Amino acid sequence: MNKINNLSKTVLVIAGSDPSGGAGIQADLKTLTSLSVYGMTAITALTEQNTNGVSDIFEIPLDFVVKQINCCLSDIHINAVKIGMLHSAELILAVYEALNDNNILSKKDINIVLDPVMVAKGGHKLLKENAVDALKNFIYKVHPVLTPNIPEAEILTGMKINNLTDMKNVGKEIIKLGASHVILKGGHMETPVMTDLYIDDSEIYSIETKKILTNHTHGTGCTMASALSAFLAKSFNVKSSFVNAHKYVNNAIKTSPKFGIGNGPINHCHNINEFIV
Repeated sequence: MNKINNLSKTVLVIAGSDPSGGAGIQADLKTLTSLSVYGMTAITALTEQNTNGVSDIFEIPLDFVVKQINCCLSDIHINAVKIGMLHSAELILAVYEALNDNNILSKKDINIVLDPVMVAKGGHKLLKENAVDALKNFIYKVHPVLTPNIPEAEILTGMKINNLTDMKNVGKEIIKLGASHVILKGGHMETPVMTDLYIDDSEIYSIETKKILTNHTHGTGCTMASALSAFLAKSFNVKSSFVNAHKYVNNAIKTSPKFGIGNGPINHCHNINEFIV
């Protein structure tokens, strides 16, 4: 793995902000930096949240989200795009048009990773009810690498997941929605062994790990998608990026700093072993 000071690849993150630092843009930037990738951001929303959950959301005006995207893409070349919190149908369309207008969607060498953020761990809805169809339309037109957890996969397909077979079937349905690849995260399954799946139109590959019993998992979804984006930016294929991102997140959970009184953040810096004192 490259040292952090050898930055040559870039990722544009389009997502919401978490002031407590465990999820959202803050987690994305920490992850990209620790994996030696330069991160840029277009913030879609400001949230009032901490380890106890999300209390309020301030939506950034659509034209200003687009301005953030345009100013980054007009100046610095990107190797991948990571998309997180898109809370409304109008925002989803605006992001699509901004990427299309900047000719990002036509470039085969730029992977787009979409983490379909819908509900925060505390139960606060992060996606408006009328935006699910817009998100499906975005998936159909953009063909992103999709990284849903089980509840998000159920919402996208209308199918219930009770076991590993269900996970595989739902993953195949998401491919039919237009995703190029699906990374289906199994952390919500009440089983001693957690299974995450890589799915494309011809293969299903699984990684099994012993479930870590901890409350400190805030931001794991954001982190997984950003880690995936980092490796894709470095020209790893999607399957290899999944394997490396999974290892990074698993170690980040194992070494969580145990901050906060609720669902605490993971350790995005666990792989950094050189510090300037």
